[in-house]
Order: sequence, then structure tokens, then C-alpha cells
Amino acid sequence: MVLAALLATAQMASAQTARIGSAEKMTFGDAAGLVAQSCGTDIEANCRGVNFDANRLRECLSRNTDVISQACRTDYLRAFDAIQKRIGARVSVANACAREIVKLCNGSTKETSKSITCLTTAKGVSRNCIQAMDDAGYR
Repeated sequence: MVLAALLATAQMASAQTARIGSAEKMTFGDAAGLVAQSCGTDIEANCRGVNFDANRLRECLSRNTDVISQACRTDYLRAFDAIQKRIGARVSVANACAREIVKLCNGSTKETSKSITCLTTAKGVSRNCIQAMDDAGYR
């Protein structure tokens, strides 16, 4: 069932895949689409019965590197690396935007996600905060 969702994402993301360059930031959707497109057959053949979450899927593909396709080997590492970078960037928004969250958005740094809409539209947001939001994919 999860594989079907990944494959559906791949169809939607196939047009996006061409625009994903090494200098651009990969979205969560782009990453899922890339894994589904490049590794769908390999996942079906080698990862049956695996509960699909990012860590288990990565572990399964890592265990089977000797039998998965070259495209899958290259793309799954790139996709999972992009996901980890995006998660790290989202965590850093609370630190980079602490002043803005509290003063401009009347929010709490413990609930950063509730302040994102405000942060993307407020005036007076610092360059560091804007960069952190860009890196996290919020803008």
C-alpha cells in the first residue's frame, strides 16, 4: 500500500525530477518521488514485508545494495540525504527565528510550526530567519 503511494508520487514528481539539480533543494515530495521512480521495482523485489518508514526503507535498500539497480543506489542515497537535510533545516528555524516568533508573531519557539504563516508574511524578519525558512522549505 505504501509502495503504491510512493509510485503515485513518482508519477506526479516525474516532471519535477528533471528540475532537481544538485544546487537546488529537494522537497519531501521530490525525494519520495525520486525513490519511488528509481527504486520501485527494487523495493518490490527486495523489501517485501518491510514496514515502510524512512529508516526501515533505507536499511532495506542498504542491505540489498548488491542486487538493486545502479539508478536506485544513486538516487535513494541522494533522496534520503536531502530528507535529513530538510528535517535539520526545519529544526533550526526555531533558533534562527526566535526573536521574530516571539515579537512579531506572538508565538512560542516550542511550537514553531504555528508561527510559519506569520513569519512568511511579517515585515521585519531577519535575513537569518528568512534563510532558515528557505532552507526548511517553508518559503
